[in-house]
Amino acid sequence: MAATNDNPRPANTVQLLTADGRFQPTDEAAEYLPYLERLGEDDYRRFYRDMVVVRRFDHESANLQRQGQLALWVPSHGQEAAQVGSGHAARPQDHIFPSYREHVVGMIRGLDPVDILRMLRGVTLGGWNPAENGNFHLYSLVLGSQSLHSTGYAMGIQLDGKAGTGDPEKDEAVVVYFGDGASSQGDVSEALVFAASYRTPQVFFLQNNQWAISVPVERQSRTPLYLRGSGFGIPGTRVDGNDVLASYAVTKKWLDEARAGEGPALIEAVTYRVGAHTTADDPTKYRTDDELQSWIARDPIARYRTYLSDLGVGDSFFASVDEEAADLAADARRRLLEVVPPPMDVIFDHVYAEPHPLIAEQKEWAQRYEASFDEERA
Repeated sequence: MAATNDNPRPANTVQLLTADGRFQPTDEAAEYLPYLERLGEDDYRRFYRDMVVVRRFDHESANLQRQGQLALWVPSHGQEAAQVGSGHAARPQDHIFPSYREHVVGMIRGLDPVDILRMLRGVTLGGWNPAENGNFHLYSLVLGSQSLHSTGYAMGIQLDGKAGTGDPEKDEAVVVYFGDGASSQGDVSEALVFAASYRTPQVFFLQNNQWAISVPVERQSRTPLYLRGSGFGIPGTRVDGNDVLASYAVTKKWLDEARAGEGPALIEAVTYRVGAHTTADDPTKYRTDDELQSWIARDPIARYRTYLSDLGVGDSFFASVDEEAADLAADARRRLLEVVPPPMDVIFDHVYAEPHPLIAEQKEWAQRYEASFDEERA
């Protein structure tokens, strides 16, 4: 189906909600509709709540960076539906390997958002313990490397007999997030090779936000990105990434099959990075305002709010979500400003599990160097 002015989307795309919030599934969506039957009223409201809360947190974090409180911020504005839908599709036992923009997925898995801020403030050596945060693994700032980490982990799940046993409550799967730019990296192709060869219990979730920093997706690939999996023997699905219900249903289907031993799948979520790539970037240098406004008109939160309103959800719910979002952002700001730099010793204390003479020597030198400044001031 070709794109139209009132429903602009690429062909062969799974979509449940039109750009103006009407429930109008495309032909490609038919096989995914049964997965919506698992959702209750609380789930529908939670989807909206999570999207609104993370956008408010996103804006507050960008302000903190501009005020000198963070070294960098990585916005997720515009990609909330892709992340919230897919994040809720995972089971508690699944493992999530993010890139560096999946803030709300981490929050869904129980991650304290201030842990993300600590990392981007530069006061932690990694960020968080995945085992204590819903198997949400560490951010990877090296483009595409997490695809290899996730595939290796998925191979381990398979070799340990933790997938394909027929027990959906215990079988595990892996989701890895990456972008259209990362899909051009060799690491991703290598991960797809091993995933296909070993039939890993894994879903590759590609967020096509149209821009790899300053390079548009049409320059990166002459074919739709969801087709890349087929070259490796991995089925691919393209979903409207600004449709939270479609993102949920498609991811749910492929994760269920991965856990059941059916092998990996690739999902291309077509969305848009409304903000800058990071706060170190100026997108006005390489993209037009007309393009930006055309995607803002397809805002995932506005679309979903219209849908919920048509279902009878009242204004009091939306107002309470706005209040919750403001409270979370204010709390994150307050707690970040209370963060103090860690002692220098932590740089050395966690390099090796056991004491190491070279590290001990380096630590002693650093301590003497720091002490020399105190002597000068004295």
